[in-house]
Amino acid sequence: MPLNPDAIERFANLALDCIHREYPNKIAHILNRDADALPPRQLTPAFYGCFDWHSSVHGHWLLARLLRLYPDAAFATRARAALQKNLTSENLAQEANYLKGEGRASFERPYGLAWLLQLCAELREWDDIEARNFAASLRPLEVEVVSRLSAWLPKLPFPVRSGEHSQTAFALGLALDYARIAQNKSFLELLQARAFHFFFKDRKAPLDYEPSGEDFLSPCLAEADVMRRVLSQQDFAQWLKSFLPQLPPSASSAWLLPTVSPDRCDGKLAHLDGLNLSRAWMLEGIASALPADDARRNSLQASADEHARAGLSAVTGEHYEGGHWLGSFAVYLVTRRGIRE
Repeated sequence: MPLNPDAIERFANLALDCIHREYPNKIAHILNRDADALPPRQLTPAFYGCFDWHSSVHGHWLLARLLRLYPDAAFATRARAALQKNLTSENLAQEANYLKGEGRASFERPYGLAWLLQLCAELREWDDIEARNFAASLRPLEVEVVSRLSAWLPKLPFPVRSGEHSQTAFALGLALDYARIAQNKSFLELLQARAFHFFFKDRKAPLDYEPSGEDFLSPCLAEADVMRRVLSQQDFAQWLKSFLPQLPPSASSAWLLPTVSPDRCDGKLAHLDGLNLSRAWMLEGIASALPADDARRNSLQASADEHARAGLSAVTGEHYEGGHWLGSFAVYLVTRRGIRE
């Protein structure tokens, strides 16, 4: 799904319109004392916009990614100014201190933390002086996030198979991509080991049970999408036969159809628009890891195309409930982030 200039501008503007919008705001904030009752801009001064912390983080990622890919676009000046305002060393030091606060061991774990690492990865790959400065300012927060996930994952006895923020597989996928880009060998080995431990023995994924009514991630597809990151092509092709035996060897999309949000003004029901987008990129990721002559690639791509069309048509910004985050999912899809060509 190629990006045209109008789409690029529209997705960038969705992030720019809310990246400094403090309210409405849903904070996952532990109060330990009266003095902790502060507005979002003081609690987390870099990532306080876009309704919640994780959406703000991936809104910053959206701007960094589009700036890296389209540095001369019309939105570039505004996007740079937004990143300059928020990604200062002072703001990010406060973010790191906030994360270390009493009672915040599970703050934004794992979804928001994984997106933070994805932002760090994007800045590392961006050959730009200012991007390197942003990355340096993010370093204390990046180190804290890696340390936190490294301590938590070995203790997690079972994967969380939800279709929302707590899902383990999706976060592992983002973190694995970061670890490779950052060349963090020890973190990469830990992530690979946990993916094997959680998912390698899984068989006959219950895809017919999906989606749940408020999903924006597919538990089954996300599992396959992370396993294609840790298995060789041959091993993944074999594993997928056992995990998704219902995949047809034809160019059919009927085996997995897009969802429809019944009310885009309802923040939870709007999740289903995001599910179409995340399914689309996961289907493409799974297909990309199979041999070129594997017949299942056709059905995976056919369904990916259907989901992409449905998902992208919903990224309008008409309702803030979806507008504050769907742009990031659209950009992740259309720029093929996470797929190694």
